[in-house]
Amino acid sequence: MRWTIKPKPPKEQIQQLAQELNVDSLIAALLLQRGITTFDQAKTFFRPSLDHLHDPYLMKDMDLAVNRIEQAIANQENILVFGDYDVDGTTAVSLVSSYLKSVYPNIATYIPDRYAEGYGISFQGIDFAEDNGFSLIIALDCGIKSIDHVTYAKEKNIDFIICDHHRPGDSLPEAIAILDPKRDDCTYPYDELCGCGVGFKLIQALSQNRNQTIDDLIPYLDLVATAIAADIVPITGENRVLAHFGLQVINQAPRPGIQALIQQIKKQTLTITDVVFVIAPRINAAGRIKHGNQAVALLTEFNLAQAQQFAKEIEDYNSERKGLDQQITQEALLQIEENQEQERFTTVVFQENWHKGVIGIVASRLTETYYRPTLVFTQSGDNYAASARSVRGFDVYNALEACSEHLEQFGGHKYAAGMTLKAENYEAFKNAFEKVVQETIDFELLTPELEVDAEINFLEITPKLVRILKQFEPFGPHNMTPVFVTQNVIDTGYPKFMGTNQEHMRLFVKQNNSEGFAAIGFNLAHKKDLVANRNPFQMAYCIDENEWNGQLSLQLRLKDIQ
Repeated sequence: MRWTIKPKPPKEQIQQLAQELNVDSLIAALLLQRGITTFDQAKTFFRPSLDHLHDPYLMKDMDLAVNRIEQAIANQENILVFGDYDVDGTTAVSLVSSYLKSVYPNIATYIPDRYAEGYGISFQGIDFAEDNGFSLIIALDCGIKSIDHVTYAKEKNIDFIICDHHRPGDSLPEAIAILDPKRDDCTYPYDELCGCGVGFKLIQALSQNRNQTIDDLIPYLDLVATAIAADIVPITGENRVLAHFGLQVINQAPRPGIQALIQQIKKQTLTITDVVFVIAPRINAAGRIKHGNQAVALLTEFNLAQAQQFAKEIEDYNSERKGLDQQITQEALLQIEENQEQERFTTVVFQENWHKGVIGIVASRLTETYYRPTLVFTQSGDNYAASARSVRGFDVYNALEACSEHLEQFGGHKYAAGMTLKAENYEAFKNAFEKVVQETIDFELLTPELEVDAEINFLEITPKLVRILKQFEPFGPHNMTPVFVTQNVIDTGYPKFMGTNQEHMRLFVKQNNSEGFAAIGFNLAHKKDLVANRNPFQMAYCIDENEWNGQLSLQLRLKDIQ
């Protein structure tokens, strides 16, 4: 792992901001590294307010979307809320459908089957709408590239409103309205919303039309915060505001479905990290193992006992998902070794019977192991389908675009994408993808990078510092938990080892005459020789609070040791 210390902002800037905010120079430097240069920007950062949300009507086509929905309500039309089967899609469908149902009864939801229909808007879903008398479909977290599907629906007199956050292609579908802040012709001030975030802007506009205030929408923010966490979008701007207030809802008054999931965690206060690793995988497990409909059923259920029953079923799916994930990861690692592909610039593996619902997770695991752009393929009908994951700094979407002649379809983001291709094109695509990555990637990106915010001494770790760092939350992309480096550290006791395979290491560390700190290093037990016999070492770490039996204590979470 290579450590990169972020450039320190100019001394005068640090001093000026420190003085304006009455904080020490370390806090001022951390803020400047996050692009916060003025008192007003700091106030917005530390005191998020729902007043900071933008007017939803600034988004292109918002007026058209609201008018068409109001027309459907006035004419007693049936409205189908359609969304993808992942966390962003199912939370978005739950959000928009439950809001619409609060004002109008003729609302139904549709989540495509991951295996029978695949990602995004499906012809099967449109046929379902026609057979059941739906004349308006609101598509969430998908649809920006569904030109043929929208045309097909139009021939059946079914209108589409598309709410998406993925990059558009060269042309747009002929929908009544397309809400997507990534449209070239959309001047909305913030373009990093997730799919559920775009859905929230739609209900915000609808609520304004009905003389409701933003306070009326607070109960929906647990869904938005869950989607923001799961979709790994930047925690900046509107996302920061929505995540901040959404976490408050999750911790104080969550909907029964989320409450039922939380009851399985022994924690008083959940952070974004808890949402990413505890709530999101369980919501995802429904679509991976069974059907995304069950996630929507859980998230829109208002009877706690029924929600607990749904949550128990989803817990079973999650356990099954974990087993499949471990098994397929082992098979994929074996395949790479047997084919002697460890030295390639990409990891591309295929097995026809791998479970399509977990190949994205397996791709992430392989990226952690070999740290290079990774594709995991499985059989899907007559085609092969894959999930892609990338390494930090490399745009896998652009790489797929460069090989698109071999693909049937693809879509996604810089770091995660999905695609399908014909079986006979697999080898040609695999070679083309390797060639594109080899020619375009900066070789340095193939070594994991740990970005360090600042080098500090243990004496600087004070209760005041910890208190202010807590106000930097919620953490996430573009506002990551600060990483510090401290030199000349020793372990004062004997390292303790934990975990099924003793892979984690617990230390008690000191620097010179400083106070000592407990430190936990997950998956760092292999570095035990560096800390043995009171040998001095340098460590990169985050400052954490550990909750045990309801008691909070300070601990350092090790990222690496050198």
